[in-house]
Amino acid sequence: MVRGALRGGRPMRGGIRPPFKKTFVPRHPFDLTLAEVFFPKVPSAGAVDDSALTAALLKRNQDLSPTPSEQTAIGNLVTKVQAVLDNLVVAPGDLTTCQLEEVRQVGSFKKGTILTGNNVADVVVILKTLPTKESVDALAKKVEADLKASMKTEVLTKGDQHTVQIHERGFDIANVHAKVRILIATLPQNLRKLEPEIHLDHKLMQSHLAAIRHTRWFEENAHHSSIKVLIRILKDLTRRFDAFSPLSAWMLDLIAHLAIMNNPSRQALPINLAFRRVFQLLSAGLFLPGSAGITDPTEPGHIRVHTAMTLEQQDVCCYTSQTLLRVLAHGGYKHILGLEGNTSVVREMSVWNGVCISPLTAVYEKPTDKKEGDIEEDIEMIENENEDDGSDDGAE
Repeated sequence: MVRGALRGGRPMRGGIRPPFKKTFVPRHPFDLTLAEVFFPKVPSAGAVDDSALTAALLKRNQDLSPTPSEQTAIGNLVTKVQAVLDNLVVAPGDLTTCQLEEVRQVGSFKKGTILTGNNVADVVVILKTLPTKESVDALAKKVEADLKASMKTEVLTKGDQHTVQIHERGFDIANVHAKVRILIATLPQNLRKLEPEIHLDHKLMQSHLAAIRHTRWFEENAHHSSIKVLIRILKDLTRRFDAFSPLSAWMLDLIAHLAIMNNPSRQALPINLAFRRVFQLLSAGLFLPGSAGITDPTEPGHIRVHTAMTLEQQDVCCYTSQTLLRVLAHGGYKHILGLEGNTSVVREMSVWNGVCISPLTAVYEKPTDKKEGDIEEDIEMIENENEDDGSDDGAE
């Protein structure tokens, strides 16, 4: 029988059928805030008093916010460095190894979500030319020289003296009080011309361009003060709880915006409700493989931001959130915020108002022995195949 024909010699309609390919269908996790219309609250004598949680959240935000002296120190250094770089865009002078196209502030300082003790501001410098290592060295020396020239009339203390340190992303300009990171990028059309042996890393260039898009989106959509408060608190959680450390700053920006602004009323939720909602969403599987998650609004191709995490990291983030949500439900918010106790509540059994809470354990088991040919594609692999065709840009 000839291939592609039925028994009896009749040709098969349409020829040979292509192999079956699975289709990834993301699911939205259960969100009590969006489903409140269908799950009305039971009438009670009085509403839940969350004033103590609200006060604790505002106090924690105040503790995490930079002091006026820190803001002044980093603001002054950013202003001086920005002025030098802006001048090089217009009048490069004897700087011939590279040409500057644009200078943009990005990151936590620009967004207003910086934490105390982390006096670092990020500035992306987009070059018209290809970013060679020699050109970055020359730019660093030129910025240092122009910065000293602009400050020659000032009386500087030892702590105000600037140092320059070159690294793989660009270079840093720092004094005792603050630091400005200069992140080098190039025009998008130049990315294909980069050579690993000569130029800076291609993926780093993409991430720096993505940081500009992230900052622009944040300024347009997430400027509400409650969002910035929640972001600071979430950043502190990623520092204290290892399970949340894989969450990038961009993921925190998006989930804070989702928790506060994505609701039926389209009005900002109170900070206490938004804080609870973050744990509710993560506990419901917002950042699990089968979830629709949060689509990156700055990238084409419907890329879900949590796919940057491994499957194991997604599982740890989910079950840790479930444990903390139970602790929060029984009044343990001070331990979660770091106002009391430590992070042992996610590792050891604890008792809250007579209720015993045992930490949850991992569900995902990393495959140990798989034979070639027996591996079945999971939903994450299928989705990643589709994403690879969608965008070449990186994420912050």
